Amino acid sequence: MPRTLNPTAHALRRDAFIDVAQRLIQVKGYEQMSVEEILIELGASKGGFYHYFDSKVALLEAVVERMVDAATGTMAPISTDPNLTALQQLEGMFAGLASWKADRKELMLALLRVWFCDDNAIVRDKLRQGMELRLTPLLAGIVRHGMADGLFSASSPDGAARVLVSLLQGANETASHLFLARQAAAVSFEDVELTLAAYAEAYERILGLPAGSWPITDTQTLHLWFD
Repeated sequence: MPRTLNPTAHALRRDAFIDVAQRLIQVKGYEQMSVEEILIELGASKGGFYHYFDSKVALLEAVVERMVDAATGTMAPISTDPNLTALQQLEGMFAGLASWKADRKELMLALLRVWFCDDNAIVRDKLRQGMELRLTPLLAGIVRHGMADGLFSASSPDGAARVLVSLLQGANETASHLFLARQAAAVSFEDVELTLAAYAEAYERILGLPAGSWPITDTQTLHLWFD
């Protein structure tokens, strides 16, 4: 008689692997983390590990997916708050995301050190897809709200949201490259500010906002990451 899978127990055991992997990535880095030490800590077998994950890269993908779910989960309530203007919703979303990353700075830095290696190309692509899937409807709702209030001008809320998400992902990737370049003393802090400000100008033009009205990352937050 085939064994019946308990979905709750299955999910809890899978989460346990992700918990340990996330902690080890933060403490020692993804490349230094081995599947073997995860197995030892959990008292699991290789067969048990491969029951949940095809590879170490698949485990990294699960860690990143959990982070995406948590980060976007903090943004959703703000994006639909009826007591906020559309611009306040944008400010709240991105301030919340910046704060979420800052609270997990060591983990973010550990991931960044291996993020652009070829082995993680699939993980990066899935992250982009996941962010697009989650953020596009949130931003479309905000754009629709802003258009109804006469704050934004766009021919299509959904179209504008897709472009904004694309730009936001581009800005995030650019910021990651700038961080690595800053660590190597290859760019100045002023270079970082000017580059990211260019993205803010693009967002404003897409939404028809006055210059200087987009809620870009404040200087204090930039210093936190780039100094």
